Amino acid sequence: MAKVKDRGHAARAERLQGATGALATAAIAAMDEKLPWFGKLSAQDRSWIGLVAQSGITAFVDWFRDPEAHSSMPTRMFGSAPREFTRVISLHQTVDLVRTTIEMIENTIGDLLPAEDVPAVHEAMQRYAREVAFAAAAVYAQAAEMRGAWDARLEALVVDSVIRGEADESVRSRASALGWTGATGSSEVAVVVGRAPDGESGTANVSDAVRAAAREAGADALCAMQGDRLVIVLGGTSKPVEIVQKLVGWFGPGPIVVGPVVKDLMAAVTSARAAVAGLRAAPAWPTAPRPVHADELLAERSLSGDGHARRQLATGVYGPLTMGDGVLLDTVSAYLDSGGSIEATARAMFIHANTVRYRLKRVGEITGYSPGNPRDAFTLRVALALGRLLNPEPGAHVL
Repeated sequence: MAKVKDRGHAARAERLQGATGALATAAIAAMDEKLPWFGKLSAQDRSWIGLVAQSGITAFVDWFRDPEAHSSMPTRMFGSAPREFTRVISLHQTVDLVRTTIEMIENTIGDLLPAEDVPAVHEAMQRYAREVAFAAAAVYAQAAEMRGAWDARLEALVVDSVIRGEADESVRSRASALGWTGATGSSEVAVVVGRAPDGESGTANVSDAVRAAAREAGADALCAMQGDRLVIVLGGTSKPVEIVQKLVGWFGPGPIVVGPVVKDLMAAVTSARAAVAGLRAAPAWPTAPRPVHADELLAERSLSGDGHARRQLATGVYGPLTMGDGVLLDTVSAYLDSGGSIEATARAMFIHANTVRYRLKRVGEITGYSPGNPRDAFTLRVALALGRLLNPEPGAHVL
């Protein structure tokens, strides 16, 4: 009796095999009719999908003939499509394709097979459809993992190029591929450096969280771990410190330094250089805010050997004070030497105390550093020392 049943099932499978061509043709026609987005695909993309449909129907016949021997068929059917298949259509669209194909088979099979074959084929199709759904989900999950790993490597490469000062058109193109909307060159950029988070948080998890938080705050972000350092490239904001205040939780303990804003990704090396130098010098200012702007660490950066910071203090602070008759330079020098006493400065210079106050106010307006602020006074003292070292002649061009 079992042999008779086996022979009947084998004959049914052969009849189903003979109908595969008609079923594949009907499936493509049904997709074109019921799925509006299908007709908008390119001819090559439609041919890929037709290949998968044909493979799926053939695989169903093999599975129908012997489910145990062909248990992997639902997964293998997607192997006939190129890797780009998952980029052409979404998982939701793939489910629509499977549903449309199954409905077509159920509606067509009665015209292609004897009536006694139809119930068995319908039952088998329901079981097979469930396996195909799981297989499609697995294919898209694997594609997402591969794409995520590739994006993480590409993102790390872009950030590393910025840090090393090798940003060029290829870096801009790679950033654009990662969804960087500032890749057209019109977006302001700032580089942020701090300690990498402790614990077992994966790089991808941290990067995803940082990008999401930055996007919510209104900025683009590229993120990478470099040893024990977390580097973030922010784009599309002229106020990076405000953005970083929302990202502090993703850094490890210790200082977080924000580099100056530059015009675009191609110029980001300037911001990166300042941020990295600031992170190196930050321990010299234990009470620094977190995050702290790199320009607030100019004095510490100068003491740690940062030539750019030294020149910035000499040209931006000392240089302007030497202009004219040099009275501002003399006044702020006397004020700092007197321990911050206006009266003592006035006596030393034989001028009125209000004249000292006026000149100190002008120093603050010209340099951005107020001599009466202890922190600013420290930076001014370092700037004056550097200016005298680099250019001992007052009023001359600072080297």
